[in-house]
Amino acid sequence: MTVQDIRSFNRFYTNVIGALDYGRHLYAPYTLTESRVLYELAHSRQLDAADLRTRLSLDAGYLTRILNKFEQDGLVERGASERDTRRRRITLTERGREAQNLLEERSQETVGSLLGSVPAQDRPRLVEAMRTIREILAAPRPPRREDVLLREPKPGELGWIVERNAAVYAAEYGWNTDYEGLVARIVADFAEDHDPHLERVWIAEIDGRAVGCVMCVRDETPGAARLRLLLVEPEARGLGIGDRLVEACVDFARGAGYREMVLWTNDCLVAARKIYQRHGFVLVAEKPHRSFGADLVGQDWRLDLHPAGE
Repeated sequence: MTVQDIRSFNRFYTNVIGALDYGRHLYAPYTLTESRVLYELAHSRQLDAADLRTRLSLDAGYLTRILNKFEQDGLVERGASERDTRRRRITLTERGREAQNLLEERSQETVGSLLGSVPAQDRPRLVEAMRTIREILAAPRPPRREDVLLREPKPGELGWIVERNAAVYAAEYGWNTDYEGLVARIVADFAEDHDPHLERVWIAEIDGRAVGCVMCVRDETPGAARLRLLLVEPEARGLGIGDRLVEACVDFARGAGYREMVLWTNDCLVAARKIYQRHGFVLVAEKPHRSFGADLVGQDWRLDLHPAGE
């Protein structure tokens, strides 16, 4: 490997990106840097100017001009930071989210057209090569809470949910393939027939790698949503990912008009139960059973999404 090899690849990749944005419509009416700022604001729960400067390696004056322009255009608003009263939190307005959603749609279409020219059998190699470059060149550091992104699943990741649930629960609790079969049926039912306005899946991602998931689906009880398949990879725990996934699920169910959210779990899943309790779920029933090759105590939990007075 030589300096020339890296420079040659850089020129090649720059030309590919330039070809994708032929006519310069991808980011219009924003610059590439402005689009990056919108992206970071859309995918982070709480950011201030200092966070953005660090994350995007931007000059303070340049970033201030961008934020002032965004505020004048009604794309962002500033408020008191919950972490530091000396700082100002920056959040997207509804208009700002609409702008970011448009940019995201364009980006998805553009990258999709690029992948359309890549044979299906070569795509896993392409993705793995990109991941390898990122991992090798990235400064080694432990993941942070702000590195976590919640998003919809990409093609193939519903299968990842099945595989990782089966592997993690087998390793940590000794559950057999009966559990994998249950998860596969849940995921298959969602994939084959779901209403995107009432049902949804979230994937938690760190540096391009899936590290967690959760599902919100319709329950048999009218007016009830069911939370299913909450999972966080062992190496990604401690970053609040489980809380964020449950919060996203509850917020979605409430916005979709459900009256209550229910879930079924087992008493051995102590960490998950603590998350449910923090979000207001109440234990309503429990019953011993033998499933997945183990003696367990199943538990039903419930959350009133519209308590009296709201």
